[in-house]
Amino acid sequence: MNGTSSDRVEKTKEFIHKLKCRFPKIEIEEIDERLTTVAAHKTMNFLEINKTKKRGIVDTISAVYILEIYMNKNK
Repeated sequence: MNGTSSDRVEKTKEFIHKLKCRFPKIEIEEIDERLTTVAAHKTMNFLEINKTKKRGIVDTISAVYILEIYMNKNK
């Protein structure tokens, strides 16, 4: 969040580069998804979802936020 790249960012960029080399005709979008899990937890808290159920759906809700970011980016 401070503007520097983490190890994970570097590994992801390497992976994206490999994908682009292997599939040059496919457009690959990069999405900053760092805060989607936080947003998912806030949503579940707002909906008063119990702690046991949260573990099972947090990734699904995060994925919905990532898709929403992608769709809004390409309007």
